[in-house]
Amino acid sequence: MTQQNKKIIVAIDGYSSSGKSTMAKKLAADLGYRYIDSGAMYRAVTLFAMENGMIAPDGTVDEDALSEAVNSIHIDFALTSEGQHTLLNGKDVEHLIRSLEVSNHVSPVAAIHSVRKALTDRQQRFGVEKGIVMDGRDIGTTVFPHAEMKVFVTASPEKRAHRRYLELQQNGTPSSYEDVLANVIERDHIDETRKESPLRKADDAVVLDNSDMSLPQQEEWLMNLFNKTEAKVNGRDC
Repeated sequence: MTQQNKKIIVAIDGYSSSGKSTMAKKLAADLGYRYIDSGAMYRAVTLFAMENGMIAPDGTVDEDALSEAVNSIHIDFALTSEGQHTLLNGKDVEHLIRSLEVSNHVSPVAAIHSVRKALTDRQQRFGVEKGIVMDGRDIGTTVFPHAEMKVFVTASPEKRAHRRYLELQQNGTPSSYEDVLANVIERDHIDETRKESPLRKADDAVVLDNSDMSLPQQEEWLMNLFNKTEAKVNGRDC
């Protein structure tokens, strides 16, 4: 009898708007793995806070109120004709959480200890049976430090802002390139300097600078790395 190959955990971290989610979704689909968008989970909590008056006009977050509510917030994912969508307390909020307004508030929300703890616990439960691809800021360093495959994605702020701007335009969300670039730079700073699980490359992560790569090139790069990693895990390393 042929022994079934062991499934692995793929952790893809990196900067905002670096294309992590796009490549992670495609890799998961190609592998038949489950895709978990950790960033969408933080965006969903941010949207909840916005809709429930927990974020003041000046951007200040009511940490006490959000900390009390976070464990009762239900976040899940569902497959639709448009792909995987994020559900917040049973409501499809995929388009709402991708707005620039949510982007402007998500980093401060994600820096709150109680929020990170609650969502990290949920993310780790997703990985119990392995066979997942998860992207975010701290997947390879905090959520799954023992993931078999770790990738750290980077690109210049200008490249990332341009991609994000095009995405917003395609979604019909009013925005300017200058505002998007300012948001990207601000989020980089917050993500890199926050006290709770700051954005950094795991020591054993492989860097992917996709500044000048097409989507097919990125997909080929990821699949090649996966094949090498999975072969090693299953004792087929040459």
